[in-house]
Amino acid sequence: MAHSTVGVIFSNIHDENIPELSRQRTMASVPFGGRYRLIDFALSNMVNSGITTVGIVTKNNYQSLIDHLGSGKEWDLARKDGGIKLLPPYSDETDKPYTTRLEALMGITGFLNHRNEDYVVISDCDGIAHMNIADIVRYHEENGADITMVYHEETEPSESSYFITLQPDASGRIKGLRINPSDLKKGKRYNLYVNIMVMSREFLVNTIQSAVQRGFSSFGRDILAKNVDTLRIFGYAFKGYYAGVNSIQDYYKHSMELLEKPVRDELFGARDIYTKVRDSAPSKYLEGATVKDSLISDGCVIEGTVENCILFRGVKVGKGSVVKNSIIMQDTVIGEHVSLDSVITDKNVVIRDRRTLAGCPELPYFVSKGRML
Repeated sequence: MAHSTVGVIFSNIHDENIPELSRQRTMASVPFGGRYRLIDFALSNMVNSGITTVGIVTKNNYQSLIDHLGSGKEWDLARKDGGIKLLPPYSDETDKPYTTRLEALMGITGFLNHRNEDYVVISDCDGIAHMNIADIVRYHEENGADITMVYHEETEPSESSYFITLQPDASGRIKGLRINPSDLKKGKRYNLYVNIMVMSREFLVNTIQSAVQRGFSSFGRDILAKNVDTLRIFGYAFKGYYAGVNSIQDYYKHSMELLEKPVRDELFGARDIYTKVRDSAPSKYLEGATVKDSLISDGCVIEGTVENCILFRGVKVGKGSVVKNSIIMQDTVIGEHVSLDSVITDKNVVIRDRRTLAGCPELPYFVSKGRML
C-alpha cells in the first residue's frame, strides 16, 4: 500500500452541515471526543493502511487545521518525500476558490500528476469510523473497478444537504445511484455513500481533463450519475460503526455514543487514532467532586458534579456546579453553582457563577467559541 496509493482529504466540503462549529474552522478541525479532530479519523485510517502521502484540500478558515496538523509527525507523516501536503483552493487557471468538488479536483491535478502511486483514495471529513483502507483498495483491484464507492447501511434519512444512495447488485456493481432522494423513510434500509472512494490515479486525472473539456461542474451528477451504466462502479459495504456528522444534533448524538464501551472499543481498539499531542497535567478531582459515566481529558479541574459528559482538555468545573449530558470543549471555565444540561460549549467559553443553561438531545444548547455568559 505504501507505494501504490495516495490519499486526498477534503477539509471544507461539509462546512455547511454544522455552521455552529465551522464558522471559525474547517469541518476537518471540528473537535470531537475530548481530544480529537474530525480529520484524525480519515487521516489515521489512511496512515494505518500504509498510505504515506496525503493531500489536504483546503478552502477557508484553515488556520486551526494547520495548527493541528503541524509537520504531521503525530501521524508519522513528517517526511522528505510525501507526508502531508496542504493543497490551496486555487488552480493554475483561476484565482477564485472552488465551489464544487469537481472544481477542487481540477485544482489539484498538478499534485496528482506529480505523484507516481497507482491509486487515489478520496475521503471527506464528515464521517467517524475505523476503516481499513487497504481492504477497499484490494476490493477495487479484484473487481477491476473504475470507481469504488464505500457505503454504509442506514435506517435514518440523511440530514445532509447533499447525499448519495447506492443500489448494488449481487456482485457489488452499482446499478442505481440517486442524489438527494426525497422518499427515504425512517426505519427503511438504504445504502448511504459515506464520501470515500477509490480510483486509479490515471483514471481520475483523465476523468478530470474530460470534465473540463465538456464544461462539467458536478462530480456526482455529471460523472457518477450519468455514467453509472457505462463505468464499472462498485460499492464496498462497510459493516462497522459509522457516524455521519450532518447537523449539530448528529454531532451531539454521536459524541454521546462514545460513552458506550462497544463504540469506544470499535473506534479506538484495534488500531490507533492519532492526533496532536498536548502535554498537560493529569486531571484533578478536588474535594466534593462527583463524576459518573463521563470521558474526562487531561488537564481538567473538577470540584462539582459531572454526569454523562465529555470534557475536553483543560476544562474547569467550579464548586457546587452540576453538568449533565453535555460536551464541554477545551479550556472552558464553568463557575460555581452553575447548572448545565444538554449543552455544547465551544473552546474558551466562560460561564459565570449561578447560571443555568439547558437544551435537549434533539436541540442541544450551543455556546460559541470565546463567549462569556
